[in-house]
Amino acid sequence: MSTPLLADERLIEKLLAHLRAEGYSLRIQRWYPARVRPFLNYCRRNGLSIETVVSGHVTQFLRGQYRRSRKRNSNLPPLQQWRHRYTGAINMMLRLVRGAWPVPDPPSNAIEGFHRDIVMEYDTWLRELRGLHPLTRAKRAKHALQFLTSLGQRADPQGLKYLSVHELDAYLKQCCVGLRRASIEDRTVCLRDFLRHLWRTGRTATDLAGTVIGPRIYEHEGIPVALRTEDVTRVLEVTRKDLSPVGLRDYAILSLLSTYGLRAAEVVNLRLEDIDWRRDMLRVRHTKTGTSSELPLLREPGEAVLRYVEKARPPSVYREVFLRIQVPYRPFKNGSILNCITNARLRAAGVTPQGRKGPHAFRHARAVSLLRSGVPLKIIGDVLGHTSAGATAGYLKLATEDLRSIGLDLPGGFLP
Repeated sequence: MSTPLLADERLIEKLLAHLRAEGYSLRIQRWYPARVRPFLNYCRRNGLSIETVVSGHVTQFLRGQYRRSRKRNSNLPPLQQWRHRYTGAINMMLRLVRGAWPVPDPPSNAIEGFHRDIVMEYDTWLRELRGLHPLTRAKRAKHALQFLTSLGQRADPQGLKYLSVHELDAYLKQCCVGLRRASIEDRTVCLRDFLRHLWRTGRTATDLAGTVIGPRIYEHEGIPVALRTEDVTRVLEVTRKDLSPVGLRDYAILSLLSTYGLRAAEVVNLRLEDIDWRRDMLRVRHTKTGTSSELPLLREPGEAVLRYVEKARPPSVYREVFLRIQVPYRPFKNGSILNCITNARLRAAGVTPQGRKGPHAFRHARAVSLLRSGVPLKIIGDVLGHTSAGATAGYLKLATEDLRSIGLDLPGGFLP
């Protein structure tokens, strides 16, 4: 057997070992290697190594496979649907070899490379000098590249030097269509910050940050959405009856959300060592503030988590408490998955809340229950993981029924 073929077989064996370790079914263990082999053959015919493959090569391979398959079967679905027969297996193999996939393709021209260099420099400044959170940096770098890309050839070194307010207005008008006021404000904040960086580094002749004006967002201007106490109770009762692995996991998550008012990211980042069963303590890592706190492990959420860990949590090397129920048994990537869980459980309980249905509605509901129980704001802030009294004060607006009880009637003849 030639050296390239031996290398291909080693990659197939590595893929198989990964599939077995992650608990994939025998069907997938047969399917994925069968889908990867044609791609390895394509790479060998074209003199490509796995380390140098870019997304364009994968796309070219898929188009060729699709054309050949169409000759045998003219009733195939469109390419965008059919390609998923191969992409799962190919992407997994490339992640095993490269560590991350997909990776950005090399710049197609000089101006694209220039844009990427600016954004990389900007990200370094955000990290090393401003110490921003990785998620914040990623968002601002994404919007910076989007802005430069929208300018196209005009964003060369000379064009940036004489960037105009008209170009800024055109970009914001195009990218803010359909966005809410808060989202528009977020876009303008990102653009202003990037413009300050461009001026600081001498890439623009003037500081244009002050010309970017977004909608005014007043502090505490909106009333957060909170579930009613009876709605939370109903959801917990219905979910408790679901004794499937999914039901045990979801009930444990909902118990934590409703008891402690945790943020979604705090739930998915909870680790086994964060639960001290001997001392009945729960350690919460507050992702938003970067701090951590210890809370008493109450009976109901404690028993719910223990039941899930003993009866439903898949065996795994990962230390996160909550894992996917289906293979691969991994932690959730971020807290957004809890939106799906809470929405499904609300529907199952026949609860239709006004406004948002995500995990934060449970957090607001817990704040309301503590307020109505007469708990001091300082204690509520400690439970919710706030670092300032101002952050907790916004939750006063949630007790709307209590505010109505002290409201004054309008004099006769006056309308609100």
